[in-house]
Amino acid sequence: MTGSHERSFGELRTQLQEAAAAFADGPDALESILLGIVDDVDRAVREPLEIFPVCHHSPASAIAMARRLREKQPKVVYLELCEDMAPLLPELRNCKLPVAVQAFATETDAFPADWAPLSVVAPITEASAEYQAIAYALDTPGVELVLVDRSSDHVYQWDARTADPADDLAPAGSDAPPAEEEAALHGDAVGVGIGDLRPRFAELEEHLLRHGKVRHWSEWWHQYVELPLGEGDHDTYRQVMLLIGSLFRHLAPGDPHRVRVDEDRERHMWKRMREHMSATGTDPGDGLYVCGAFHAASRVAEFGVGGSDTFEITPRTATKWQHGLIPSSHAAIEAQFGLAAGSVSIAATLWAKNIRRTRVEPFRLAGQAGGKKPKARKAVIAPVPAPAAEPSDKLSGFLGQPPVLDRLDEAELLGWCVDIVRAARRNGYLASTADAIAVFETSILLAGMRDRARPTPYDFQDAAVTCIEKDMVPGRRDVRRLVEIMMGGDRVGQVGYDALPPLARDVHDRLADLRLTLEQRGVQRALLDIASRPELERCSDVLWMLRRLMPPGAARPIMGERSLGERSIQESWDLALGTHQRALIELGYEGVSIEQVLEQRLRRAAYAPQATAAGVLDAVEDATLYLRSNRLADELGTRALEVLAAERSVDGAPEVLRRVRRLLAYYRTNEPVLPPWIESFVKTGYAHYCTLLPMSFTDDDATVRQVAAMLGFLFSMEGLALSLGCDRAQLQLAVAQSHPKDPSRTALLWAAQVQLGHLSRGELRSRCDELLGNPLVVPAYPRYLSGLVHALEPVPGLTDLVVEAVSQAFGRLPDPVLLPWLPTLVTTLRAGGADLAPLLIREAGRTFPGRLTALDTWIPPWRVRQEVPGAVLRPAGRGCALPAAYPGTCDAVAALLGCDGTWESDESGGAGVALAGRYPDSALALEALLAG
Repeated sequence: MTGSHERSFGELRTQLQEAAAAFADGPDALESILLGIVDDVDRAVREPLEIFPVCHHSPASAIAMARRLREKQPKVVYLELCEDMAPLLPELRNCKLPVAVQAFATETDAFPADWAPLSVVAPITEASAEYQAIAYALDTPGVELVLVDRSSDHVYQWDARTADPADDLAPAGSDAPPAEEEAALHGDAVGVGIGDLRPRFAELEEHLLRHGKVRHWSEWWHQYVELPLGEGDHDTYRQVMLLIGSLFRHLAPGDPHRVRVDEDRERHMWKRMREHMSATGTDPGDGLYVCGAFHAASRVAEFGVGGSDTFEITPRTATKWQHGLIPSSHAAIEAQFGLAAGSVSIAATLWAKNIRRTRVEPFRLAGQAGGKKPKARKAVIAPVPAPAAEPSDKLSGFLGQPPVLDRLDEAELLGWCVDIVRAARRNGYLASTADAIAVFETSILLAGMRDRARPTPYDFQDAAVTCIEKDMVPGRRDVRRLVEIMMGGDRVGQVGYDALPPLARDVHDRLADLRLTLEQRGVQRALLDIASRPELERCSDVLWMLRRLMPPGAARPIMGERSLGERSIQESWDLALGTHQRALIELGYEGVSIEQVLEQRLRRAAYAPQATAAGVLDAVEDATLYLRSNRLADELGTRALEVLAAERSVDGAPEVLRRVRRLLAYYRTNEPVLPPWIESFVKTGYAHYCTLLPMSFTDDDATVRQVAAMLGFLFSMEGLALSLGCDRAQLQLAVAQSHPKDPSRTALLWAAQVQLGHLSRGELRSRCDELLGNPLVVPAYPRYLSGLVHALEPVPGLTDLVVEAVSQAFGRLPDPVLLPWLPTLVTTLRAGGADLAPLLIREAGRTFPGRLTALDTWIPPWRVRQEVPGAVLRPAGRGCALPAAYPGTCDAVAALLGCDGTWESDESGGAGVALAGRYPDSALALEALLAG
């Protein structure tokens, strides 16, 4: 064997010695690396089952695959892809590439809960070797396609041996920019691909980039692998890919877990292939094993048809996996595998160029969407396999062959220069023909400086940026992005209607009355005139549920709203279901209808361990609003009651108050009686918040807004709670036991005492006056005001007093005290009283004069009360003249009220109306109302 190696690969050894010397620790390490690389190449090419090494999304691999499939026409194709994804592959013909095969699980078993949801995607593009193998196997009679890689469940099983499931599958480096909309099409899914071929040794990658005079790995691969291999024969292609895979494998760092996962995958694949050949009697010579070049150079004992069979595959967990197809894009693939921006688009351009140059007819699934209809081909008789020949060294001559700049490349470069100038002018750049010439010459100059025989798209991109992009970008796209668009853009795939899950098809069917092309990407406007077309109400229901379940941009209402007890008669929507097709497909993994998915999510949210009373009430509201299900609302309402009783904090009090008020208003206007659960909720909440109130007044973790919300619940629900059997003494004792020290909470307690009758409004006004008169307390006065503003939630009747307190502060404080205090006052009101500001504005509008000219003679109402004596309201000795002047009106009012009485004579002493003198505040309020 060694002699054969020397004869076949002697020249290869010499070339590898210089490349590996910089990374070897000594003669022994160098000897091991060289012999190992040669042994790996020779071992793979001599295997009876032909191994076809590939790199994912490589046009050179795709061309070589199409050529080899037509030459050999294997009967069985073994493909490195998750074995549980096989049933989905026939649906690729209903899709527009690129798409991704996805395995999805919302509920996990034997995996950490924080990993959920589990998602594994395998993106597929037309310019990929895996698609060529799939298209050949599915459309050729008598050919079987067998997926042999680990299942999606095993992806997470084996990754559970580390702390983070994404660490093992993350790319060695990342040339990709931050993810944008199209780049996020795969979400947080774990990406699996055929042939993740990238150096795992950082020093090796740095060495290759530096000596190759390129910026990132994608450019190096394009220049030194893709372009040369695009025209190579089959044997040359195999040996070059095996060489690269073996080199990266030998120089990879010794991460024990990653090495173990790689080797277990190789053992798994060879075991599955041996099991299939044993079960079907397949001759290894009739098969083709398509795998990544890294795995093709494997050294495990299970390698080969005759390898050992001691590896045991662990059973799958009980996790329920759902499978489907989701749209992908070039940007999503680049972000998933850490490739440079635009590299997949450049690969697609190179794929089309290689097809024209080599005239290799690629395979394409019959009925494939988004492409030209393939020409009918005559049946090709399978060639008789020739006896296996001794492998010869194809590498030495290939590695020393320089590329040649031909006329076709020059013509292509000229076309690029013209196109980029045209695109730049459309986007606001002042580009001209001179810039096109400059880009052409600069591209050739950069290629020469980088020791390249012909400019690559990356050289052209750098030249365009240098010659066209000046000081600023006039539009939203820079020149680098324009080059990416010109090279093919970010092509986005689409899953066809027949390949969609039942839920997604049901949504499309139910929205058919809108007469829109919902599969189309972009935003479409839908106008719903429900009054004239009642059938559109069903479409409205679907759209509101989609808005609740899908990302914000998928279904956005422009006109119309949906709230408890209200329905719109006209609506306008911006729909982008085609753009968010992945989210719609993933909904299909959770159920067969959007109603079922929404009900499951509401239940899951209500019964989650971290559920709060406010969150469960939100679920009750959604169940009533979207599903109109009293059964589900009653069940979730009972759950809200349980959660509220178990809470020991008041964090959710504002939300609880807001949602309970809204639900009560809805049930009172739309139901004959209140549901039993909400009566129990009010009764339990009354007792619950009475218990927590004293502690909350002194708890530093509770905010003033939360304490005010508790008081708002107690005061606004008091009538219903008392009718259900609660005792008001609970609230009175809770307020009596509250002793706050914070100024804002002290003011809140004063408001509560006013509401309970323990403190009069005059006493509260006097306390505010005392605070303003005390220089030591003036700096804290804004905090008292903050408490009074929040007190409007439980005691809205204090609005006039709050306006008076603020006005008194402005009127009584001197400028040296007032001006430094104003910023604190503004920030306090903005932070604490934003929701209650409309109350203050309305009250101020009633209190202050409406015209500027009346301001000089205007006297504040609180100052009038101070000037008028409390015991006498009328002029002395005149009584009340109006009733005496019009006795008939007074008698009519008395008869209406059922009062009997007689008129007093003038000799009675002129006592007048005793009631007005006894209660002057009411008379003043009536006077102000009549005068206004």
